[in-house]
Amino acid sequence: MNDAAILLPCPHCGAMNRLPRERLGQAPGCGKCHRALFTGQPIALSAASFERHAVQGQLPVVVDFWAPWCGPCLSMAPQFEAAARMLEPQVRLAKVDTEAEPALGGRFNIRSIPTLVLFSGGRELARQSGAMGSAQIVAWVRGHLG
Repeated sequence: MNDAAILLPCPHCGAMNRLPRERLGQAPGCGKCHRALFTGQPIALSAASFERHAVQGQLPVVVDFWAPWCGPCLSMAPQFEAAARMLEPQVRLAKVDTEAEPALGGRFNIRSIPTLVLFSGGRELARQSGAMGSAQIVAWVRGHLG
């Protein structure tokens, strides 16, 4: 694969799409299901889809590890959604419910929630615990990606 194209999993069907970088901002669709590759919304990840998006996909991914009983997590949810609209299509935002996916929380040693983890190329680049506003999330991500 050349440097001008990336592999991007579809948030709907999971199919891997090879996409030229210059097309990221042109509302690309999935080659398999034909739905939008970017929705402006965080995607919910399971253990299986986590591998596809955060490890195999070649777009940076910010994962919000959260739980439905967590007040700060719930108050940050709209801020995280707003950050998704600001950061896509350069960065994918995703959520992992640590109650539904305890193995993922354990794998990444999540000790407090909400915790944001930035992945790029399958590696963890940065981590931040505690609720943040959308502008703080965007600044944090951009500060770590350059």
